Amino acid sequence: MSFALREGRPFPLGATWDGSGTNFAIFSAHARKVELCLFDARGRREIARVALPEYTHEVWHGYLPEVRPGQLYGYRVHGPYEPQAGLRFNPNKLLIDPYALMLQGEVVWHDAVFGYRMGNARADLSFDRRDSAFVMPKCVVVDPAVTWGPDYPPNIPWAETIIYEAHVKGMTALNAAIPDRVRGSFAALADPRAIEHLVTLGVTAIELMPTQAFFDDRYLIEKGLTNYWGYNTIGFFAPATRYISPGGGVHEFKLMVRRLHEAGIEVILDVVYNHTAEGNHLGPTLSFKGIDNASYYMLGDDPRYYYDTTGCGNTVNLGHQRVLQMVMDSLRYWVEACHVDGFRFDLATSLGRDRQGFNANAVFLDAVRQDPVLSRVKLIAEPWDTGHEGYQLGNFPPGWAEWNDQYRDTVRSYWKGDAGELPGLASQLLGSAGHFDRRGRRPWASVNFITAHDGFTLADTVSYNDKHNAANEEENRDGHSDNRSWNCGEEGPTEDAEVLDLRDRMRRAMMGTLLISQGTPMLLMGDEVGRSQGGNNNAYCQDNAMNWLKLEGLEPRDAAFLDFTRRLIALRRSRPLLRHPSFLHKAAVGEEPVEVRWLRPDGEEMESDDWHNPAARTLGLLIRNKPALLALFNSHFEEVPFSLPVRGRGWGLLLDTAAGRVPERPVPQRAADFVVPPRTLLVLEETE
Repeated sequence: MSFALREGRPFPLGATWDGSGTNFAIFSAHARKVELCLFDARGRREIARVALPEYTHEVWHGYLPEVRPGQLYGYRVHGPYEPQAGLRFNPNKLLIDPYALMLQGEVVWHDAVFGYRMGNARADLSFDRRDSAFVMPKCVVVDPAVTWGPDYPPNIPWAETIIYEAHVKGMTALNAAIPDRVRGSFAALADPRAIEHLVTLGVTAIELMPTQAFFDDRYLIEKGLTNYWGYNTIGFFAPATRYISPGGGVHEFKLMVRRLHEAGIEVILDVVYNHTAEGNHLGPTLSFKGIDNASYYMLGDDPRYYYDTTGCGNTVNLGHQRVLQMVMDSLRYWVEACHVDGFRFDLATSLGRDRQGFNANAVFLDAVRQDPVLSRVKLIAEPWDTGHEGYQLGNFPPGWAEWNDQYRDTVRSYWKGDAGELPGLASQLLGSAGHFDRRGRRPWASVNFITAHDGFTLADTVSYNDKHNAANEEENRDGHSDNRSWNCGEEGPTEDAEVLDLRDRMRRAMMGTLLISQGTPMLLMGDEVGRSQGGNNNAYCQDNAMNWLKLEGLEPRDAAFLDFTRRLIALRRSRPLLRHPSFLHKAAVGEEPVEVRWLRPDGEEMESDDWHNPAARTLGLLIRNKPALLALFNSHFEEVPFSLPVRGRGWGLLLDTAAGRVPERPVPQRAADFVVPPRTLLVLEETE
């Protein structure tokens, strides 16, 4: 089949349908020739192969008037195969367009997807001549036009934000109210019956685990497992095909966003720009490696190997202007074309690195900060990677929030009864000012969490001392061993009512702490209903009920905890002092200063020796305002008498985690003989 190929334009990159034909443009600084391959509707037969005729500013481009939306395509890129020089061109390998807006199919793992001969004694220095097209997904030409209608982003202020970390499939796979054929898809998450849970819970944003195109790893497929989490991106513009319902299309994602916006829920995407699915020098050739390996990736001192700060085999080279452009174009695409409200950046330290280490003024961080589109959305960093000095909590620039794992570790350790946790607890409760109170940053910069996708769920944090990851088939070697967890006396499932009561009390105390702390709270999907992973703290490969949200047929304890969590979120949203926009030790312009006092059980202020008393497990936090709030923490296994400050007419109870009470109105309390029950958080409000 012949096509009337024209020179086209070097911009925009990708396959661009203009209403008459399609312009193709792809960057490669070191290629000698780029061929565009067109496929039949099923993606099984290559129907045409044409060399892009023009090369402008290191961009290969051409225009085909006959090509319309729905056309399947891929690239073959010619150039030297010299791994020792960092060049890995192999035109026998069909390659994914980095700017593809949609993919059709998945990788079918076969030795042909590798640029070298698997099993050859020379390893990646050998050359494989097999055509990989028969096992590769195909790119799809897309008409990006869509009728949004009156879509109004919620624009929730950071100080009002409550994040719910979730998984597209996990949210709906077990929802019997949703038709079976669409469960687990964007369409299912767009269903009002799925969104209802978020609305009634009271969260303001859903943070979706990776939704950009990714594939299952070969080693997982061979074990009968899958990459459920999706931290293995290969297409930064395309939605993961597994989340598109049968007969659905690329616009299904946009419908999901609009429906969530209509419910007042913001959409934050967990994105992986630090590495790709192509792995190390022995990984497959799927896209970037075969297009221009030396440009897209950071190479080592020996350019045969990769400079890897991610633990995943490679690091994306954001120091290269065209690679930086790709990431910026991708982020703007998801905001402008898909209306998302923000991003959480996986291993964000890698995005701020150069050869010398992390730099808060790195080119990517500066580019985002000055961008008129991206600087206005929510930006969240995972502030670590696996490289030298990779832990950078608090060191990201203004405008960024950061996952605060020190909050997680401190709160878990405190409630399990560890000694010496009071100083850390006090810091975390007030937004971790030691880390974030700089350069005009605010308390919301600390994204507080007790659980996340990586680690124990809340139910497992109080049910297991040790990880139980046998299902991952890695002989329980994977996952962290330092979980700061306590099984409350019996490992795993039990029918012992005393143990179950204690576990309930512990999870109420931790959830209560999370939702009264200054900063941005983040809940893990299912914690509100007691979701357990059976002690698996690294369930990345478990696409089954272990990871799915179950809302029907809850056990009475879990139904009660769901109601408790809803009331707790409502309490936070009703009391501005629990989500103050400024650090409490600072008064914003036009505001009266807020006085904070730390109290001992005798009602007197904490002194230096009190903070360092290893036996101390009880602490009072008094926030003086109109009205004042008093939070009393007791992680001791016994009740502790506490002298309430004498103010106004007295105190009314807002929260009692021991009894699971969050009354609609403050319940008056008698100051005399006041006690804080064991392993309990109480919150009181001054009454007039």
